[in-house]
Amino acid sequence: MLTILGFTMIATFLVLIMMKKMSPIAALVLIPALFCVFVGKGAHLGDYVIEGVGTLAPTAAMLMFAIVYFGVMIDVGLFDPIVRGILKFCKADPMRIVVGTALLAAIVSLDGDGSTTFMITVSAMYPLYKRLKMSLVVMTGVAATANGVMNTLPWGGPTARAATALKLDAGDIFVPMIPALAVGLVAVIALSYVLGLRERKRLGVLSLNEVLDEEKQLVDEPETETVLVGAGAAAGGPGDGKVRMTKTTGGAGSGTDASDDDDDGDDEEDDVRLQGLDPNRPTLRPKLYWFNALLTATLLAAMIMELLPIPVLFVLAAALALTVNFPHIPDQKARLAAHADNVLNVSGMVFAAAVFTGVLQGTGMVDSMAKWLVDGIPDGMGPHMALVTGVLSLPLTYFMSNDGFYFGVLPVLAEAGAAHGVSPLEIARASLVGQPLHMSSPLVPAVYVLVGMAKVEFGDHTKFVVKWAALTSLVVLGAGILFGII
Repeated sequence: MLTILGFTMIATFLVLIMMKKMSPIAALVLIPALFCVFVGKGAHLGDYVIEGVGTLAPTAAMLMFAIVYFGVMIDVGLFDPIVRGILKFCKADPMRIVVGTALLAAIVSLDGDGSTTFMITVSAMYPLYKRLKMSLVVMTGVAATANGVMNTLPWGGPTARAATALKLDAGDIFVPMIPALAVGLVAVIALSYVLGLRERKRLGVLSLNEVLDEEKQLVDEPETETVLVGAGAAAGGPGDGKVRMTKTTGGAGSGTDASDDDDDGDDEEDDVRLQGLDPNRPTLRPKLYWFNALLTATLLAAMIMELLPIPVLFVLAAALALTVNFPHIPDQKARLAAHADNVLNVSGMVFAAAVFTGVLQGTGMVDSMAKWLVDGIPDGMGPHMALVTGVLSLPLTYFMSNDGFYFGVLPVLAEAGAAHGVSPLEIARASLVGQPLHMSSPLVPAVYVLVGMAKVEFGDHTKFVVKWAALTSLVVLGAGILFGII
């Protein structure tokens, strides 16, 4: 019964948010509360929620201060050179923009933190997608899938969990997996190329001359709408990689912003977002560039070396970054206020997810679901437990937290494999292949940073990304088997 209720609860949640009948934060709270009553353990709901909140509180703290820290780093211009390089490559070609999204997400994912990756990627690519009217779910889907492949880095989380659960060395798990993961990354680039071609076919390619001609025409005509000038086509001259927005009304030289009564709020918010990489923005701190670069490198090194818990590192780094870059208290308050919306959205989602995970764990539904799946494996599949683990990692890491899968299910799978002579190392490596899909799970806090900053409905993101992320995971699994790694 617990197994049926567990799968039903997850299915109900996914259906309601994909049909947009409930917001994710409401669904994460109300649906598990209702099913907790169905299980007959409504009296313990408070205990389950408090336990779930306690478990995820460090993650919420880390995300809150990570958003502040990397938000400040974006404000002061630390990532502008990387972003301009990507934008210069992208120009105004939808295909290049989608490929650039995958490349940027993969590069930034080297820090091992999904939230950081999504913040930088969306901040850089959102203006291009928005003004060229490209599909924003393509951006979120490609970014999440690329980050999922890179999330297998030893300091990213899953590999360390697998090593801890099975008492193995993280290097012995990860290093042999590099060829298969490289194939997975190539698959993401290929996917982004195909999706980009589809966007190019839908929208066409805006060349440099067309952009400049259109801009000149817009300056001369009244009632002008917003225009994107892509990389290499901004006022600074060809190749400077700027993204600039112009909005005029009443003819040349009027200087008056045009507005639409129905869309004033959205237009104003987009205007602010599109100025995020303005080379003349007042928050830039060029004289402190190398200080900020050293601070970020030190932060990442400390995370990798585990000198302090990650939430503590981000608290210290955010405080130091604010103090040095914005020594005046009003400026610090302004920076905090600028990023408060993202902080509130993400932390709210994390604590709402704590209700969902708390009920799943507390009622025993997760354990029952895992046992049912493992018991359902035919005896004849025993010698192929690595393959079975790889296949199971897709749905299990999507419907469960990484902690639940790696510490709850993986040891059982490894034990079953050992009985048939399958090495725990093979089981551990196979357990990593589901990460591209896992990164879009509703139980992953970072995905709410992604969809929130991109202003994409979580249900739309889910409907788009699941098939592509699952395909990428299967490519990694196939490559692992082909290379004899799994």
